[in-house]
Amino acid sequence: MPDDLRYSNDHEWVRVLDDGCWRVGITDYAQDSLGDVVFVEPPAQGSAVNAGDPCGEIESTKSVSEVYTPVAGTVTAVNSALQQDPALLNSDPYGEGWIYEMQPDAAASLESLLTADAYRALIGE
Repeated sequence: MPDDLRYSNDHEWVRVLDDGCWRVGITDYAQDSLGDVVFVEPPAQGSAVNAGDPCGEIESTKSVSEVYTPVAGTVTAVNSALQQDPALLNSDPYGEGWIYEMQPDAAASLESLLTADAYRALIGE
């Protein structure tokens, strides 16, 4: 679990990019709980998202789970590679398996998210 990311209680991670956008994905813990991912429905590019709201879905061999937005903002990009290979969420959840990028609202703060140590405590590691 990368220490340079921030995490939500809903098992999403956030990476701040050089252009000020935030990249969002699910944690290794989440993908492991889901099992083999077979389909990913990301949020629509250009859509406004609100903190804590569902914005997409992940279908696995075990269940269908929602993806939640860690902070409010606007979706600026989606990972089209997941349409061809949804298993990237399983094989590389912190790298090529990212789900979407967003421009956070001005009021959004990384401080509202968990540090890696706090997330480890949440999941009992």
